[in-house]
Amino acid sequence: MLRHCDASHFTLWFVSREPLTELKLHLGEQEYPLQDADLHYVPLGQHAHQYLITLSRPELLTPNSVTSYRVLASQHGDIFASLSELNYGQADTPNLLFTPQLTHIYHGSCRNPHHHSDDALVAADARLSQIIDSNLDDSNLDERPALIMLSGDQVYVDDVAGPMLCAIGQVITLLGLNHELFEGANIQGSQDIRYQPVELYQRHKNLLPHTQYPAKTALWRWYRNHPIFTSSIAENHLVSLSEIIALYLLTWSPELWDLVELPKDIEGFPPANSARWRKEWQHLLAFKAGLKQVRRFMAHIPVYMMFDDHDITDDWNLTAKWEQAAYEHAFSKRIIGNALIGYVLFQGLGNAPDKFSKEVRPLLDAFFKQPQAKLQDELIDQLLQFEQWHYTLDTSPKLVVLDIRTRRWRSESNLAKPSGLMDWEALMDLQQELLGQSKVIIVSPAPMFGVKLIEAVQRTATLMGASLLVDAENWMAHPGAANSLLSIFMHRKTPEEFVILSGDVHYSFAYDISIRFRRSSPNIYQITCSGIKNQFPEKLLPLFDKLNGWFYGHFSPLNLLTKRKRLLIRGRRPNGERSQRLVNRSGIGMLTLADNGAPTKIAVLHGDMSETLFEPPKQA
Repeated sequence: MLRHCDASHFTLWFVSREPLTELKLHLGEQEYPLQDADLHYVPLGQHAHQYLITLSRPELLTPNSVTSYRVLASQHGDIFASLSELNYGQADTPNLLFTPQLTHIYHGSCRNPHHHSDDALVAADARLSQIIDSNLDDSNLDERPALIMLSGDQVYVDDVAGPMLCAIGQVITLLGLNHELFEGANIQGSQDIRYQPVELYQRHKNLLPHTQYPAKTALWRWYRNHPIFTSSIAENHLVSLSEIIALYLLTWSPELWDLVELPKDIEGFPPANSARWRKEWQHLLAFKAGLKQVRRFMAHIPVYMMFDDHDITDDWNLTAKWEQAAYEHAFSKRIIGNALIGYVLFQGLGNAPDKFSKEVRPLLDAFFKQPQAKLQDELIDQLLQFEQWHYTLDTSPKLVVLDIRTRRWRSESNLAKPSGLMDWEALMDLQQELLGQSKVIIVSPAPMFGVKLIEAVQRTATLMGASLLVDAENWMAHPGAANSLLSIFMHRKTPEEFVILSGDVHYSFAYDISIRFRRSSPNIYQITCSGIKNQFPEKLLPLFDKLNGWFYGHFSPLNLLTKRKRLLIRGRRPNGERSQRLVNRSGIGMLTLADNGAPTKIAVLHGDMSETLFEPPKQA
């Protein structure tokens, strides 16, 4: 998988079944023997060895040109040569296009392997294949995307299919992944976890911790012993680090699936679980069938990522009360910490390697060199205090990727109310990134400007003390965060062109936004694409879409009662539909930008290669 690449950096991630020696990188016609400073090695297990090539040289990549690459090891030669279906067309090696001008971008979020929808990354691979095949001489590279931005829920640690959990157990044994000891759990350690059918779909009852702390809600009701991990589908929630590692590898590696055995039917299952297993088994087979295409796509385009809640656990840091319950329990803290270690290994390090070199990498390397509970706890403590998950890219437009999970603005009136997605200091840091820019792309995993009706439902549920039930994690849920965010957009020195890329919500939409009663208003575009392999409940979303149009349409006076009353928000029409604004199909977002940073095309590519084009709203 290609990761952060620019004029002076080349980053490549891969995992091999055995350690490699004397690695060399071929970039175009140049050969670079890789030294310790150019290579980060992590022994994940006996037969799993992670390598992150982080080569930094002046003028390493030529702008607006295609560069092929190979990795050679002393005992194997070209280590990617034996991989089937890795290259496009007749090419012998993978390649990348580096362009500092972001004209074409792919983006999306929420890829759940056992969901029934199509995997849109397979469609993205097919589209990239068409583009490359039509430009074999590299004379016209205008349509090739500069990067893909995955804005959350790349994995679902808290929602794992039964067959996937069974495969995870087999992969842990096959790769010799390390075991760990637990504190505060009803088992001694991960070596006691069993993956037999009788243990599947039972973790919410038998393994996951429950809080013993009462939580006072807005209705003055008391809840005791409620689940810390609040996902409604937490029956197979992962707990150990080895499970997290196995999940990531199964999410991206076609080879591992050829080594596991998953029967279609399980004898002795209750009828409900038996039917659920069979359905998940069928969906995972379809997911597995597309993994070679997904790998080929990610080997040819720089991939950038940011976590959302399901990468760690559902409702992660949603309220201060949730944080109190989760981090004061030793076992739940370890579960969350393990997911964060997995994020660092498989996502975070590749985004901005230098951000982790000082505080995180020494502890990470020490732990994997000598896996011990004490070192693991020290690493987790550091990750929970770490405040550099966000990053920027020096592109045109400037790309600013936000962390909306760990720097929260906690409610002071009621700890059970939703926290703001970013605190005041984080929002001021964001404003400093924007000053002096004429155009910018902001990546916010949750939409900054969402569907008002759904936000009203979440607000009502919050007043009833049920913010966790409805995932009330929108930017307008916390007054301080909402007002500070809106002030940034209204500041006279902020960019003229704002593009906001989001996911999270499992449906897609696009808004054109401007400031009311101002002639020199910035142009703001909220573009949401979700999910890559997930969808909103099919029968519910059309109802929300219609009601939102009735209650919060362009001319509705109810807009004056919202926090966004000073903004004019117009929804774009998918494929010219008159009343529809929300699209409930899995897909990958495709964005085309003009030189001034304004979108010229906002579209979603679906699994059957059809497109939904979001057409601009009619002028008032």
